[in-house]
Amino acid sequence: MAEQRVVIGIDSSTQSTKALAVDIDTGAVVGQGSAPHTVSGGGARESDPEQWWDALGAAVARTGWADRTAAVSVAAQQHGLVTLGADGRPVRPALLWNDVRSAPQAAELRAAIGTAELARRTGSVPTAAFTAAKWAWLRAHEPAAADRAAAVRLPHDFLTERLTGQAVTDRGDASGTGWWGGDGYDEDILARIGLDPALLPRVLAPGARAGTVRAGLPLRQGVPVATGTGDNMAAALGLGLLPGRPVLSLGTSGTVYAVGRSRPADPGGTVAGFADALGGWLPLACTLNCTLAVDRFAALLGRGRDDVEDGGTAVVLPYLDGERTPNLPAASGLIHGLRHDTTPGQLLQAAYDGAAHALLAALDEVLRAAGADPAGDEPLLLIGGGARGPAWQQTVLRLSGRAVQVPRAKELVALGAAAQAAALLTGESADAVARRWRTAEGPVLEAVQKDDDALERIGDTLRRARALQGAPA
Repeated sequence: MAEQRVVIGIDSSTQSTKALAVDIDTGAVVGQGSAPHTVSGGGARESDPEQWWDALGAAVARTGWADRTAAVSVAAQQHGLVTLGADGRPVRPALLWNDVRSAPQAAELRAAIGTAELARRTGSVPTAAFTAAKWAWLRAHEPAAADRAAAVRLPHDFLTERLTGQAVTDRGDASGTGWWGGDGYDEDILARIGLDPALLPRVLAPGARAGTVRAGLPLRQGVPVATGTGDNMAAALGLGLLPGRPVLSLGTSGTVYAVGRSRPADPGGTVAGFADALGGWLPLACTLNCTLAVDRFAALLGRGRDDVEDGGTAVVLPYLDGERTPNLPAASGLIHGLRHDTTPGQLLQAAYDGAAHALLAALDEVLRAAGADPAGDEPLLLIGGGARGPAWQQTVLRLSGRAVQVPRAKELVALGAAAQAAALLTGESADAVARRWRTAEGPVLEAVQKDDDALERIGDTLRRARALQGAPA
C-alpha cells in the first residue's frame, strides 16, 4: 500500500491560528488544530507576533502530523506591520489591519501623491488598513521604535521566516502594503514614508519554494515550505477560484472579491487592486465590521445571533471600529429610524443589513474590475465564519438578489495554504489542486427578490450621516 502523503496548511488570523493536515491525493482533512490569539482593545488593535509563533506550534502539533507532513505553507491576516530588531525579535506589538490610528497618515499619502496616481502605481488607494500608513504612523508617533527596526514584515512573512530563516514574501500579500507596484517595490513611496527598502523581504514568484523547515522547530526539519500568502488570496486558492466568480467572505472583516486577468486601478478607492497568489489579480473590497460587530449588537440586545425578525424601518450602521468601506475611519455605530413598535429582533436584522450593505454595494464594482459582468447569474460563493449562519445567509440572499452557494469545505484559508504546499510536490498550480479536491462544492440557495427598499433606506441614511461619521460635509 502506498504511503499516505499529507501536507499542512496554516491560517494565522486575527483571533487564532488554525492548522489543517490534508491528504494530497483526496483533499480529505485528516487532522486539525487551533490555538487562540489576543488582540488589544481601546483605540489600538495590536498583537504580539510571538504569540502567533507559539500558536502556530500548538495548532500544528494538534493536527497529529507535525512530524510526518510532506510540505507546509502559511497564510495570514493581511496588512499587519511587524517590526523586528537585529535579533529577529519584535520591536513592539504588530499594528493590525483594523487599527485605524494611521488614518491621518493614509490621508497625507493620498494628498501628496494623488489617488489616481496611487491607484495606477500600486493598484490601490491606501486607507488606514494599509501597511504603508501604519509605518508612517510609527515613524510619526514612535520614532525610536522605527529606528530600531532592522526588518519590516507582514504576519505571514514573519512566520515563514521563523520556519525557514528566509526573508521572503509573495506578490499577493505584498500587494496589500501600499508600497508594492506589481513588478517591485515603489521606492518613491518608501522614501516618502521613510522606509528603507533593504528592510523588506524578497518577493518570490508564484509557486516558488520559500525554503525548508529549520532544525529545532515544531515541524520536521527539511520539510519544504511554500511561499504562503495573505488570507484572502489563500481563500481564493482554497476555492480553486476561476476568473469572474464572485466571493463574499464573512469573518472579523468582510470581503468581496473575484479573480481577474489584469490589475484594476480604482481612484475612488472602493476596490483594492490586490494581486492573487498566482499570476493574476484579486480586486477586492473590505469592511472592518462584520460578524463580530453583528454579534456585539446581538449581545447588547440580549438575543441569539439568529433571533432576527422581519419588518420595521430601523437602520443600523454597525461601524463599531471605524470603517474602511466606505472610508470612514473615525466612524462609530449608528442607529436611525427607531419607532415605538421596533422590536429587538428587527433591530438585530438591521445590524445584519448594515454590515452586508457595504459589501454588496461594492460587488458590482469588484466584478467590473475583474472583467466580469455584474449581471451574470453565477451564484455568489459565501464563505467565512458567518457563512453557515441562517441569518447571514438570508440577509445576503435578500440584499443581493443572487443565488448563493455555501461550500461544504471549512477553513478555506488553511485549505488554500495546504493547496500551496501540495503544489510544491505535485507540480500543479495551487488552484488546480483545490479544484481537484472539489473544495467549492456545496448547496446552492435559490435567489429571491432583491430588497431594494432596505438598500435605499440604508444608502440614504449613510449619505445623510457621513458628516456625523467623520466625512466632509
